[in-house]
Amino acid sequence: MAKEKYYLGLFHTAFRRLTPCLIGIFLFSYLLTACLPLEPVPVSPTLPGGSVIPVDTPEPAVTALPPGLWMDLTIPNQLRQIALAADIPLASSSPSATTRLVLTDSRNLPSDFYPITWIYAFVAPFPTLTEGVGTDDIRLAWGGNPAPALAGSQLWMDESTLAVFTALWGEPGLDAVNTAPADILRETLWSSQKPGFAIIPFENLEPRWKVLTVGGQSPIHKEFEPSAYPLTVTFACVGKDCSNLNLPGSNRDSSKLTVVVMTGVTALVRGTAWTMEQKGILYPGRDIRDWLRKADITHISNEIPFAQNCPYPDPNQEAIAFCSDPRYIELLEDVGADVIEMTGNHFQDWGSSAAYNTIDMYRQRGLLYYGGGSDLADSQKPVEIESNGNRIAFIGCNASGPDYAWATPSQPGAAPCGDFTWMVNEIARLRSEGFLPIVTFQYYEYYTPEPRPNQVHDFELVADAGAIIVSGSQAHVPQAMEFYNGTFILYGLGNLFFDQMFYQIGNVMSTDTRQELIARHIFYDNKYINTELLTAMLEDRSRPRPMTGQERVELLNKLFSVSGWK
Repeated sequence: MAKEKYYLGLFHTAFRRLTPCLIGIFLFSYLLTACLPLEPVPVSPTLPGGSVIPVDTPEPAVTALPPGLWMDLTIPNQLRQIALAADIPLASSSPSATTRLVLTDSRNLPSDFYPITWIYAFVAPFPTLTEGVGTDDIRLAWGGNPAPALAGSQLWMDESTLAVFTALWGEPGLDAVNTAPADILRETLWSSQKPGFAIIPFENLEPRWKVLTVGGQSPIHKEFEPSAYPLTVTFACVGKDCSNLNLPGSNRDSSKLTVVVMTGVTALVRGTAWTMEQKGILYPGRDIRDWLRKADITHISNEIPFAQNCPYPDPNQEAIAFCSDPRYIELLEDVGADVIEMTGNHFQDWGSSAAYNTIDMYRQRGLLYYGGGSDLADSQKPVEIESNGNRIAFIGCNASGPDYAWATPSQPGAAPCGDFTWMVNEIARLRSEGFLPIVTFQYYEYYTPEPRPNQVHDFELVADAGAIIVSGSQAHVPQAMEFYNGTFILYGLGNLFFDQMFYQIGNVMSTDTRQELIARHIFYDNKYINTELLTAMLEDRSRPRPMTGQERVELLNKLFSVSGWK
């Protein structure tokens, strides 16, 4: 016991002697650190509604971290693949990363973040009748309380897209959203017995999808405004290696988008020509002019030659030898024609002199032509166009004749289809040079929406050769369509500017010749990605107008049914 008291006394004595020293050291350290600058604490940007974006702030490192890339689960596959191509090692966690790809909010973006705008599309299977939804309709469906436009339908997306919009909008309502891998999403919706809609990244668009407008905005339109579109998402890169990732500013570059508008029969004769004389040469294009002029490339299939000695039009003309007054070319110029198809079987109706005159008129105005020409070789030449980085070619032929309408080595006329060997070889050449061929036909005329077996055979033959789009320019009524091994086939678009207000076969009288399709084909980054079907109704034997909603539904229902989609 005496020994324990002895050691305790030594401890107290030592502590009293060391206390002033310890206090001095502590005070010195405090004063020293108080004079140093404080390390700023990074503030994470927030998503709409105030929730913090899932961006982990790394702890201050004692030593510099080796390069490391972190991507959160919301990063879409294309952006992820671009980042991975830089061969920067992947970090095991966000705190250990020197470079991070994250979902963010463009409204509160720190200056050291590199922003990336990602556009998503609202889509459905192509034979869907719904045209668009309101700005809030998708959010209501997400929450499990869909608006009438989406009632009874399913909402689909892949897991990456689900992660994005869950971060933006919160958890979806119970059973409100379904998921499927991106590579089977389209087929899942096409085969579903229940109507379905999907949200997909813009880069996943392809022709079998129908792109719906959201709040009047569509990413396949030239006038698209990303800032007014509710499916515009912002990602960001932050860190020292962002400049090495070669990241795009967006997945949609408007400078890579080309719109091609294709039309059916134009014949400025008979009642159409007579009405033009009464109401003005530009009158037929009055109501659909903007549809045609807004395209980068506008196609017109003009079947009739311009002849200097063409007589004044007779609305009741019975003869089927046609010509147009040369003044009428003003209509084609006014609607923004760029490419003239000359496969029509009336091109030689007024003789070679009128045919040569017509070709000269096109050349003088810079209008490109194909499917017919000053001789056989000229008629078989495709039109090759480069537009916004897209290489598009037009090639066409006349299958139906008559013989006198066909070009020969020494006579102008339409290109004869023959056995298609020359066309198949030309399509192969075009594909080898990076062109996307559009093939058009002046085929045998059938006044029904169903294509005939020989028509199907020949259209599919050129599709097998490599055509991207095959379109019938001969039909006076709109016909069926199909997706065939990656090719979109429209068997007939119907009339554009032609006077057929009705037709009669036997005892059957029909006004189906008033119904018109105008196809708006979308190309992006030298790929064919989508088609929109515009619908019109002929008035005054000359003037197509946009269909009413009911007229459009009736026509599309009929065409989708005969196409085997309903």
